[in-house]
Amino acid sequence: MIRASLDKQPHEVASMFDDVAANYDLTNDVLSLGQDRRWRKEVAKAVDARPAQKILDLAAGTGTSSLPFSAAGAYVVPCDFSLGMLREGKKRNAWLPLTAGDATRLPFRDGVFDAVTISFGLRNVQETDTALREMYRVTRPGGRIVICEFSHPTWAPFRTVYEEYLMRALPPVARAVSSNPDAYVYLAESIQSWPDQPELAAKLQRAGWAKVAWRNLSGGIVALHRGTKSA
Repeated sequence: MIRASLDKQPHEVASMFDDVAANYDLTNDVLSLGQDRRWRKEVAKAVDARPAQKILDLAAGTGTSSLPFSAAGAYVVPCDFSLGMLREGKKRNAWLPLTAGDATRLPFRDGVFDAVTISFGLRNVQETDTALREMYRVTRPGGRIVICEFSHPTWAPFRTVYEEYLMRALPPVARAVSSNPDAYVYLAESIQSWPDQPELAAKLQRAGWAKVAWRNLSGGIVALHRGTKSA
């Protein structure tokens, strides 16, 4: 078993996700108390996929996050750098065009996608700014980005309780349901070290995205950031 360090070396992170691929979706459902299903519904609404649109779903893991876009009639490309996740996804949804790719060096041409989205994956990328520029590159003019990522609760008393859960309650729960509980210690630490909502919005703007905005979900446990590529 491997636990990635907070410098987020790509081979460490990929190997860690390979280890947890089989039970990843179930574990997330348990650890989030079922909230992850609501968060993914909000992502689908924000992306607003339409028939014949091309959607890039980064950090797609097993492809679960891609299914709503496909159901809307869009052509979705689930992309992940964990081969273990992609192999698990192929078992479950063999018809999806699951693609291996690094968010900092995307294997796609310029201006291909109507929308690019990443849920709970940007935090694991070593070079966040490079990834945001790459997403901008592969999006067509007028296209959009939607990022769903763990963030920081805005109400101080709730933030204290939440951080206590992350560092004290999450690891023992993970030991009960995950094949690699150490991966969830990394999860807790990476959430705490992640930029807050305004700082991530500023990163999006520096990468070229316009009309950047965010919306807090579950009191700021998760934030949904959006932006548009100028026409």
